[in-house]
Formats: sequence, C-alpha cells, structure tokens
Amino acid sequence: MLDPDRKAFDADPIGYSGLGRHKWETARLYSDPGYIPREQPSKEDLKNPILWLCHAKALMEAALVLLQKEPAWETMPVIIRGVCDCQYCAVALMLTGYSLETCLKAMLILTHGVDQYLAREKEFHHHNLEKLADFITDLNKKDRAILRALTHFTMWAGRYPDPGSDKIGHSSEIFSLSERHKISARDLYTLANRILQHVSTFTS
Repeated sequence: MLDPDRKAFDADPIGYSGLGRHKWETARLYSDPGYIPREQPSKEDLKNPILWLCHAKALMEAALVLLQKEPAWETMPVIIRGVCDCQYCAVALMLTGYSLETCLKAMLILTHGVDQYLAREKEFHHHNLEKLADFITDLNKKDRAILRALTHFTMWAGRYPDPGSDKIGHSSEIFSLSERHKISARDLYTLANRILQHVSTFTS
C-alpha cells in the first residue's frame, strides 16, 4: 500500500495519482497504531506541512526528470523544433516554481500553525514567489529576481505562450530579469535547493 506502484498507475492513472493523501493516512497509521484514518479529510488534515513538503519534492523531481531528457522532436517540422524545446523547458521551470511555491507555503504553515494559516489563507492564495519568500531573510537582489522570473512561469509562461492581452509587457520582463541579473541554470537551481533546504531551520 505504501510503496510506489506504477502498474497501479497503468491500470488506473487518475485514481492512483489521487491516492497521495490516502497513502499519507496509511503512513500515519503505521507510525501511530492508535490513529484512526479518515475517509474524508478535514481542512486541517490537508494543511499538514509534511504532506505539502512531499508534494514539493514530487514537483521538483518531475522538473528535474524533464530537464535530464532532451527530446529530439522527430515528429515536429524542423523549423519549429526549437520553439517546442523552449516551451518544454518553460514547463520544467513551471514545475520548479510550483515546487518552491508549495514548499514556501508549507513553511508558512509551520511558521503560523495550521489554525492561524487557515485564518489568513486568502493572503497566500497567489503564485508570487518573491512575496511568499519574504520570511527568508538572506535573499539578495539576484535571488529575488530569480523568484520574480519563476513567478512568470508559474502564472502563465509554463502553461501558455501568452500572458493575456492586458499583460503583454510581462513577456519582455522575463528577458529583462534574465539579462540584467545574468541568471544561469546553476543560479536558479542553487537558489531552489537553498529554499527547499530552508525547511530544516524549522526542525533543527
């Protein structure tokens, strides 16, 4: 029940992919035999920071798997293969941004406690990574520029080629941030790792 099972995914991809919370209930039962699993989760159950950190890890692993594979795009016309590859990398950055967003929100739950987080939840209903990371005190200007750039990928650039007709200027901001701060892949993933590791400050 607790182990990964891709045969179960093959048989029922939707059901298997929705089982994370149920497997979490089973894991809790293993660690506490007196625990009674819930058929339906409460809103407090779903704000368990460990559940959120697991999801952040899953998102980052998915992003890294994409970046480790370079599609050849054989089925696409030669003239647009470069277009597809840029968009493919944009999807990987979207997943990276989602991973950081989920991790930052987990740390906010740890900071405020579940009840207080729920009381203030509307404040955190956004994808603005720089704003979510405000509590991390050692971010420099380049770090913040990376988070602003990644926010574009979580909000639109990883999902669509178009930010929306009222936000056309957002397209040029991606290039402006990248060029002004000379952001490399190493810079981006070094920062991502720092943020993911920051959770250790809550448990040390």
